[in-house]
Amino acid sequence: MERRKYPGSLVFGLDIGTRSIVGTVGYKSGDVFHVVAQEIREHETRAMLDGQIHDIRKVGNTIASVKTSLEEKIDSKLENVCIAAAGRVLRTITVHVTQSNEREWEVTQEDIYALASQGVEKAYQDLGEENDSDIKFYCVGYSVIRYFLNGYPMGNLEGHKAKEISCDLIATFLPDDVVDGLYKAVEAAGLEVVNLTLEPIAAIQVAIPEMYRMLNIALVDVGAGTSDISITRDGSIIAYGMIPLAGDALTEIIAQNCLVDFVTAEMIKRSCGENETVEYQDIMGLTQTITRHQIEEITRPVLENMTKQVSDKIKELNGGKSVSAVFVVGGGGRLNGYTGLLADELGIQKERVAIRGQEVMQKIEFVDENAKKDSLMVTPIGICLSYYEQSNNFIFVNFNSQRIKIYDNNHLAVVDAAVQAEFPNDGLFPKRGKELNFSVNGQARIQRGLTGEAAVIMVNGSQADIHTPIHANDVIEVTESTAGDAARLQIMQLAEYQASLKVRVNDKPVELPRFALVNGALQSGYYDIQEGDEIEILNYYTIEQIAEFMDIALREDMPVYVNKQLAQPSTRVYENFSCDISIEENTVVEERKSDDTTMVVVVNDEPVTLRGKTDYIFVDVFDRIDFDLSKPRGTGIVTRLNGRDAQYMEPLSDGDKIEIYWRE
Repeated sequence: MERRKYPGSLVFGLDIGTRSIVGTVGYKSGDVFHVVAQEIREHETRAMLDGQIHDIRKVGNTIASVKTSLEEKIDSKLENVCIAAAGRVLRTITVHVTQSNEREWEVTQEDIYALASQGVEKAYQDLGEENDSDIKFYCVGYSVIRYFLNGYPMGNLEGHKAKEISCDLIATFLPDDVVDGLYKAVEAAGLEVVNLTLEPIAAIQVAIPEMYRMLNIALVDVGAGTSDISITRDGSIIAYGMIPLAGDALTEIIAQNCLVDFVTAEMIKRSCGENETVEYQDIMGLTQTITRHQIEEITRPVLENMTKQVSDKIKELNGGKSVSAVFVVGGGGRLNGYTGLLADELGIQKERVAIRGQEVMQKIEFVDENAKKDSLMVTPIGICLSYYEQSNNFIFVNFNSQRIKIYDNNHLAVVDAAVQAEFPNDGLFPKRGKELNFSVNGQARIQRGLTGEAAVIMVNGSQADIHTPIHANDVIEVTESTAGDAARLQIMQLAEYQASLKVRVNDKPVELPRFALVNGALQSGYYDIQEGDEIEILNYYTIEQIAEFMDIALREDMPVYVNKQLAQPSTRVYENFSCDISIEENTVVEERKSDDTTMVVVVNDEPVTLRGKTDYIFVDVFDRIDFDLSKPRGTGIVTRLNGRDAQYMEPLSDGDKIEIYWRE
């Protein structure tokens, strides 16, 4: 038999519901989607509950049966599939993201896609900060609420000139076990997922065309296990939600009242919509008859509870108020009385809550004449259409022999796989050895440890780095980076220690190596600095130390002078000071009185000797310098002591550094 040819590439959509699985195959031509084949299979057992797969093997077998039947109808092999997830344990995150450039550029579709991808990534980050459990969540759909061009709302960014584009985006997330169960069931049927979306997102593709999304409308997809909800307003989808209550709850109450198994109860529920009476056998083997009115009375309390919960969720998602209208899709919403009760709960006219079916499929052409065109088919067709709207998929890679699943934003790299595999971040980058903390002259210092070896990264056997792109089924091997040696530092390596002290001895320049006190004890330049050491690099020598350095033997009767003033062996000598250890007899000096104290300070970089008192304060300096206070040359006098503002009456110490000048 000659293989059929179609004018467009076929898309396979699979609606894996709690009660049944619907497969749809079609192609898009222009803005019309052509359904070429459709197949429905009900689960033989309750392999799914509340949108969650409980028996992967059984669900996989049912998917395989749908797949085989569709392949026969289209005479073609199906390998890729689009799927949707119900909103069980749904999380939604709304974010605002921006891309800007200093120069104006023309916005392309690639720019718009990159902006949306940035929004999804930010939503992942925000969700991670909110998630206080061990559950991993995956994005199963997103939609842009609104775009902005240079800060102003814009319907379509493409083709506009911009310096900044931004968008508000809502992303939806489901737990790993929900997503993982769907993927495993599909893989068991020999299929690969090419797109994953959320059921209400898929349904809205068909049920609420873009021209209606300016209105404040709710879409309710009533399935067997969950009722999925989405809200539109101002041209966008603004919220998603769900309640874990739908058609199966009605089936269960019928089973309890009629004393039948679940399958028989489901038959009674469906038959009562078409017949006034239904005949069945209970578990005792007795034939029973029940009327439609009796069924409605039995199910009424559950139906009221269900519509109350749906109404409450709609109001919650819509900012605490009702919507203008509600479109209902899915099999559960076709139950007699559902739309009327929901309208009452929302406080809107009954005509504004309506089941949507064939009337919304104006741009859907059914090549398959046997295909259903009712509200049950809205979501399956929407799943196919979602493929054209956005690529939202997960890929699997092998990371250090661990199979991991990653959200595919089309820009995946090794670092993304490492994050998903919870590989330590510092294991990717060279690690430094232990740092050394100490202080020099009261200032905290840190000496970093040495850098270790970078991580060794291989992708499919080839050398790579953290930025290397990755794709489905790649094999990634990462050998963790190593730490370098701990920090080591000797006193002689300090810049302060390396700067020599310059003085004049007997009228000749002399450079003296610095002395260092470590925790109060004198240490040489070869000392290895330890954690927490307090180091002081001395800025002076004593006469005695200078003599020792120059191999001069001091005698008790040998006079010594600092800056031409008689001094003692313990007198301190600072930078640029002069000292005389041996002096000619005709040198004129002023003898120091035994009851006076001499102090040397540095004023404006020049040594100044204070004498004649036992203690000195800042104002004493003015007696020894050429600074005429009677003739102001600025707006005021600046007085500083050791780098800070000074007070006239504060005491001075030997070696203090003083600045005095007029402020301009």
